[in-house]
Amino acid sequence: MRRLEPLYRSGDPFLSLYAVRAGFFKTCVTGESGRGQVTGFQMAGELLGFDGIGTEQHTCDAIALEDSQVCVIGFDHLEALSRTCAELQHQIHKIMSREIVREHGVMLLLGGMRAEERLATFLLNLLHRLRLRGFSSSSMLLRMTREEIGSYLGLKLETISRAFSKFQEDGLLEVKQRSVRVVDEAALRRVTHEAPP
Repeated sequence: MRRLEPLYRSGDPFLSLYAVRAGFFKTCVTGESGRGQVTGFQMAGELLGFDGIGTEQHTCDAIALEDSQVCVIGFDHLEALSRTCAELQHQIHKIMSREIVREHGVMLLLGGMRAEERLATFLLNLLHRLRLRGFSSSSMLLRMTREEIGSYLGLKLETISRAFSKFQEDGLLEVKQRSVRVVDEAALRRVTHEAPP
């Protein structure tokens, strides 16, 4: 898939789950006012499409943030297989549970945190997910724009830019356009009031 190409749109029939083989996606919903809201970012090794299981229609758009590849997993076929293989069914439930936990985490993010706490939590989460996939333990290339990060975190673009600048001034990050290096992870965790792992 090409950058900015939709994998599926809200209202499309739900037929499959999609395993991201390479690349990066964002999911977003459009409110009644016509304004879009980013609801998540998915990378290689993660699944897309769970939003359609309940209604048999997708409830959000999934858009490629860079040239990407997905593996299409027909849901009917997956359900049939999981009925005969308890381990597969268990793994699907674990993945779905992780998605629910992540959604709850976002709700907490948007609930009571200050702007700097939200951005720090977002960056630490992204770094953790990239580490699990064997990428650098401190550097990352942001595939999403600051505006998209702001939409996800419920913050204005200017607020996101100010928070990035403050983190850089305080020596927590080195930022060069979309390239971000976490210089002081312990200090970034202190911003979120999170203990080191």
